[in-house]
Amino acid sequence: MNDLFSVFASDLLPIFVIAGAGFALARWLKASAVTLTHVVFYALLPCFAFRLLISSVATGRQFGLMVLLAVLVKIEDGGPVFYSQDRVGEGGRVFRAWKFRSMIPDAEKHVGAVQATENDPRVTRIGRVMRATAMDELPQLWSIFVGDMSFVGPRALRPGEIETGGAGELIHLEDVPGYRERHGVRPGLTGIAQIFAPRDIARRNKFRYDRLYIARQSFWLDVKLIALSFWITFRGSWESRTDKF
Repeated sequence: MNDLFSVFASDLLPIFVIAGAGFALARWLKASAVTLTHVVFYALLPCFAFRLLISSVATGRQFGLMVLLAVLVKIEDGGPVFYSQDRVGEGGRVFRAWKFRSMIPDAEKHVGAVQATENDPRVTRIGRVMRATAMDELPQLWSIFVGDMSFVGPRALRPGEIETGGAGELIHLEDVPGYRERHGVRPGLTGIAQIFAPRDIARRNKFRYDRLYIARQSFWLDVKLIALSFWITFRGSWESRTDKF
């Protein structure tokens, strides 16, 4: 008899409690004319409000700096101030991402979408400063404001992006393990891959860093990554090929 009671207490009782709570919630929703959509909305509202508040404050505090950078970009060569691309976000949804232009106009016209290398001649003088401090990313605060991006997460990739393998073969990033998992979260301005991955390794090799973030993501991990990002910006070492911090 004692054994039977132990089985009920340890295995069956939690199931009855959860089921009872579920039925109670269903009856409350029906009686109060509150739908599951309302519940989800009010549960997510604090997260949305927090992101909205922080992105608004950050944009307001950096507005003067952004105006100055826009003027400097324009003065250097008279080209466009901003550079935009389609990027893939959470759930595979495509959105438009904006940056301050850090390269010469039409930098990809003859070479295609090639990742910048050390001392890349396509990078402008003000562009070197912005890339070293990540200030070229400031316009992406708008993407955070509208919910396309987050402060922390995998780097947003282009739709249908292709890289060349070691043997010269073309590799579709969509076929690389980890590609779909990284679209289970919003892309971010910073993240484990952006901070810890060597600067010049292929994007596909950074997916393991993204998978690590997805597996371990938490509020405090985000706080640590944001703090490290501020330190790297202070040092001006985002373009470093060795140790960023």
